[in-house]
Amino acid sequence: MSAGPDDDDEDLFRRVFADAKPLKKKRPVPEHPAAKAGRKVAAKTPPDKKTAGRPAPRVPVAAAPAPKPVRALAAGDYTGMDRRTAERFRKGKMAIEGRLDLHGMYQDAAHAALNDFIRASAAQGRRKVLVITGRGSREGTGVLRERLPQWLNQPPCRDHVVSFTTARPQHGRDGAFYVLLRRKRGDAA
Repeated sequence: MSAGPDDDDEDLFRRVFADAKPLKKKRPVPEHPAAKAGRKVAAKTPPDKKTAGRPAPRVPVAAAPAPKPVRALAAGDYTGMDRRTAERFRKGKMAIEGRLDLHGMYQDAAHAALNDFIRASAAQGRRKVLVITGRGSREGTGVLRERLPQWLNQPPCRDHVVSFTTARPQHGRDGAFYVLLRRKRGDAA
């Protein structure tokens, strides 16, 4: 019997690995929870031999107050208002102190006009204003009506707005919004 190609490969393999020793077994490193979630995890660098055992140097940090998280407003959200004010605002019983009509404007122009109007109204001490968006086309909802809640939740409007809700029928129903602005500091309740 002659030696086949498979026998030569096995013989060569045995000769090459004859003096090989098994590696030391390492304990498996537990996977970081962030890595399980699919996020990248920064690798830990081994400590420097010179600084090993010494505490890390203290770096002074300027103590800045943490910004308060700003809760997004939704139409008809009366959180942070007393019950009487919320009821008067919801029922349209508060006097409308300013109006802005956005009919026929493009989004960019309407957004800029809203920002200017809210800022100016707040500076003048107005409390309740009416923003008219229109109902939109017959095929769908109005773009301005849809975007207004987003715009009121963004700066600079969000700094001045307490709440907003759709208007009563006599003021435009779902094509208009009542917007309640914060009182200026020092104003009487």
